[in-house]
Amino acid sequence: MANYQLPSISNRFALLPQSFYTAVAPQPLGNTDWVLWNGLLAQQFGLPIDAPSGDLKKQLAGEMDHPDFSPLAMKYAGHQFGVYNPDLGDGRGLLLCELTNQQGNVFDLHLKGAGLTPYSRMGDGRAVLRSTIREYLCSEAMAGLGIATTRALGMLVSDTPVYREKQERGALLLRMAESHVRFGHFEHFFYTNQLTELKLLADKVIEWYWPDLASAEKPYAAMFEQVVDSTALMIAQWQAVGFCHGVMNTDNMSIMGQTFDYGPFAFLDDYDPNYICNHSDYQGRYAFNNQPRIALWNLSALGHALSAIVDKADIEQALEQFEVRLQQYYSQQMRAKLGLNNTREEDGEFFVTLFELLEKTQVDYTRFMRELSNLDNHTTANVIDLFVDRDSAKLWLDGYLIRASKEVDDKGTLITAKQRCEKMRQVNPKFILRNYLAQLVIDKAEEGDFSEVKILATLLASPFAEHPEFEAYANLPPEWGKGMEISCSS
Repeated sequence: MANYQLPSISNRFALLPQSFYTAVAPQPLGNTDWVLWNGLLAQQFGLPIDAPSGDLKKQLAGEMDHPDFSPLAMKYAGHQFGVYNPDLGDGRGLLLCELTNQQGNVFDLHLKGAGLTPYSRMGDGRAVLRSTIREYLCSEAMAGLGIATTRALGMLVSDTPVYREKQERGALLLRMAESHVRFGHFEHFFYTNQLTELKLLADKVIEWYWPDLASAEKPYAAMFEQVVDSTALMIAQWQAVGFCHGVMNTDNMSIMGQTFDYGPFAFLDDYDPNYICNHSDYQGRYAFNNQPRIALWNLSALGHALSAIVDKADIEQALEQFEVRLQQYYSQQMRAKLGLNNTREEDGEFFVTLFELLEKTQVDYTRFMRELSNLDNHTTANVIDLFVDRDSAKLWLDGYLIRASKEVDDKGTLITAKQRCEKMRQVNPKFILRNYLAQLVIDKAEEGDFSEVKILATLLASPFAEHPEFEAYANLPPEWGKGMEISCSS
């Protein structure tokens, strides 16, 4: 593999003016070794299915120059917890190049944990093993769930010590994304009055990602509408599956509406709409039920940054569509999860009652939805037994079964319970990346045992399958593992 040639390399971002980035060479870690290699994803880009060795491994790890890479650290800004910070940029990650997959789509190849950059501020430019495992697993879990996300191509661990609250092992993540352009890129150029650069960035976003918009009457307004729509879909998917991002700063928001920068994330265990997963979020700004509101806030910040090239009326019109589209997407998601595709007048109250019951009795969200999907094989007791208030649960479930029995297909034929449940199992996962599971596999990995993280990665790639031999990974969390708060430290 020493002479393996990476196909279809480009460096579009590196061709932009230097006000967009700083060229930085990776600072290699010592004695790196693969922990995970995403062979199925790699194949889409003409890369080997097995973890590469030799020169290619060294080039991907930043240990050897690749003649066609142009590593750079992007410059951007952003609102962090609602406060504007101009001093942001890639502080520990480098865009190496862009690769084209077999469908002709271009993806960034990004190396996270590559060392100091001009934007590292007080940091060391490194990533540690635990946070790298979490990002790898969660980005691939989201892909398995069908939620727009960055992807993980591979991760490496090293002998290089990295100091956080304690000494940890340095690690690297190879991240793939259709774009690393963030809301904060536009904010940087707007607030520094670099309006020529802002317009150029908008032109490139349209050219690279949405070329059809170039022929629109107002291309920049159409671009903003696209960002609003993509973000609404992403947030609807988060809320439907019970995902908490934890740190929705504008510099962590992808222009493509893809889940980006996994830090203190979590999936809901017991249903608590007020759940805060970020240990540093003292005000609950990024609580689970606040995510739609914060997404709109962030889009408003992006709209303000685009006001130099988009009319105010067009910005306001696009923002007004956010909640409309969010509700449409969320309704579609939840109806699919409950197997209720036909709309009925009483459905609004039906959904309200359900979520009030889940919150009141703190039922595990994922387990409830999965058990509801298994009613063709299991008895109603499997659902009712999840609730402390069994009478209320039985009352709701009886109403649900009557409601579900009225479902018809496109030809007006009644849908059987088996047909309904089979479809529901395709959207209600059995396996999610619970924080307690992540912690267990991290503990093993820090002892040098990577077997558990590899098993979990495989399960999360196909979370709707039964995998009976790995039933334990679908278990409810122990008390210590419920509602864990995660630090931003990585």
